[in-house]
Amino acid sequence: MKSSNTKFIQLFWIASFAIFLSACGVSDNASQSSNAEDNNSEAEPEVEKGPHGGRMLHSGNFSLELSIFETGVPPEFRAWATNAGQLLAPDEVDLKIKLIRLGDKVDNISFKPQGDAMRGDTVIYEPHSFVVNIRAIHDGKTHSWEYDNFEGRTKIEPKVAEALNIGTSVAESGTISETVKVYGKIASNTERVRNVSARFNGVVRTVKPSIGDTVTKGQVLARVESNESLKTYSIKAPISGIITQRNANPGEQTNDRNLFTIMDTSTVWANLSIFPADRKRIRTGMPVKITTAIDGQAFEGKIDRINVMSEANQAVNARVVLNNKDGSLLPGTFITANIEIAQHPVALLVKRAGLQAFRDFTVVYAKIGDEYEVRMLDLGRKDSDSIEVLGGLEPGTRYVSENSFIIKADIEKSGASHDH
Repeated sequence: MKSSNTKFIQLFWIASFAIFLSACGVSDNASQSSNAEDNNSEAEPEVEKGPHGGRMLHSGNFSLELSIFETGVPPEFRAWATNAGQLLAPDEVDLKIKLIRLGDKVDNISFKPQGDAMRGDTVIYEPHSFVVNIRAIHDGKTHSWEYDNFEGRTKIEPKVAEALNIGTSVAESGTISETVKVYGKIASNTERVRNVSARFNGVVRTVKPSIGDTVTKGQVLARVESNESLKTYSIKAPISGIITQRNANPGEQTNDRNLFTIMDTSTVWANLSIFPADRKRIRTGMPVKITTAIDGQAFEGKIDRINVMSEANQAVNARVVLNNKDGSLLPGTFITANIEIAQHPVALLVKRAGLQAFRDFTVVYAKIGDEYEVRMLDLGRKDSDSIEVLGGLEPGTRYVSENSFIIKADIEKSGASHDH
């Protein structure tokens, strides 16, 4: 109950801070809006669109339509220029564009004629989030524009980010573990079980422990009066453990039967079912991560034995010996295990906990200063904790690895999208 209340309180504070963040967050188009809402002025008008669906830019009689074109080709700029309403030939205009990305990275784009349009010579990689700086020269006159085209970007003050437990990591090289997922059950370590009987048959005079009691090695379990010598002797515990069976009561004859069973639960076995398709890939000594089915406790060990006999379902039993000094692993508990069969060094990886969905992409949020922005990822191999990054993120980038859903929520609140 205590852990449930703690979790509720944490969620309450996260929700409260998210509301605060929503109230004071920075708009994706902050440089254009000029705090319009704070000044109770009218919202920024919608962007004027041209005949090709691009953004219209005007400078006296000269106009430029600029569009991100991505039909059948990687995203690139296409532009059309007019003067006094008349379409200009592409070679009449010298057009240059700079895309200023978060962190002051600049993409320089030049244009060349393609039909009646000017075609950019550079692929516009994701995210399409930048300040667009444009210079067009026609008939000796220079026309300039600049506007924000932000998407998937937000700004959060450091104290707010700290209060929301927004954690970050650095994208770097690492190792991806290849694993095989199997299932099994916790069992008693039968090598640590002792059955205790009387050395000489006789009458049980006293019995001390009961089922479930913990005993130590050498502790007196019972006293028996020998039928032959009529002398009384003690039966002592051969190991430390828990009494799991007791078949002795005062006044009874021992009759060569088992009187006590003692189980040492300081270690238990994890018996794992290995099916034929995986049998050749699994060997003794391989690391194993085990999770209990009910409460999700996690344990680590190594394959200790692999049985040479198949079970009725054709699976082979593999054994992992687990430390159980705290008694948290109970025989009969169902478990899931991931057996590590190989490790693959990779040039770049991120934590899977930081992944989010954005449009049709899987992303992480890069952190630059107090700003956060999506990075669309091409992904490769993965394990339980990390995933390989094949493209979309530069090595050394600091990204959100904990509570990234807060960044996603703040970005979705703004609803900003890029031009096409």
